[in-house]
Amino acid sequence: MLEKRIDNQEFERMDFTNIGFTKAEYDSCSFKNCNFSKEDLSNNQFSECEFIDCNLSLVKLNNTALKDINFSNCKILGVNFNVCDPFLLSISFKDCQLNLASFYKLKLKGIKLINCNLQEVDFVEANLSNALFANCDFNKAIFDTTNLEKADFRTSYNYSINPESNSIKKAKFSKEGLAGLLEKHQLIID
Repeated sequence: MLEKRIDNQEFERMDFTNIGFTKAEYDSCSFKNCNFSKEDLSNNQFSECEFIDCNLSLVKLNNTALKDINFSNCKILGVNFNVCDPFLLSISFKDCQLNLASFYKLKLKGIKLINCNLQEVDFVEANLSNALFANCDFNKAIFDTTNLEKADFRTSYNYSINPESNSIKKAKFSKEGLAGLLEKHQLIID
């Protein structure tokens, strides 16, 4: 249990790379235009918090609790979410840059990713059933033994998903996106 608890506080235009980040349990807090780049956020707890217009690139999240967290218009490059505390893990992303992030083996049923850049993201062995991927770029994202049942990819693009090595039962795809399911067969589709 963390010694310090911070409730209902708004942090705006804070550069935590200069001042450091206080280890605490953050509940219903808002972080706007903050810079966390390369900060060690390990062993913190965030509940019902929002991050808006923040730079969280290369942050460390070892054993960090993320419970009902919304990220909006954030830069979150190269972050390993797979080292977070998995208990009650619940995150959503809108208008975020998540290139090179890892969600390896995470259980994120019903996750929402809207207008996100997900290039080279690792989704290996993750449970993303019932996920909403709205207008997301999955260029070179890795799906292997991933549960994508009932996931919605209809408005997303650049994905390459092998139906033989991933669970895609009742997942939704657009006609234009079907090539991403056949890529392994090296077909030419016009």
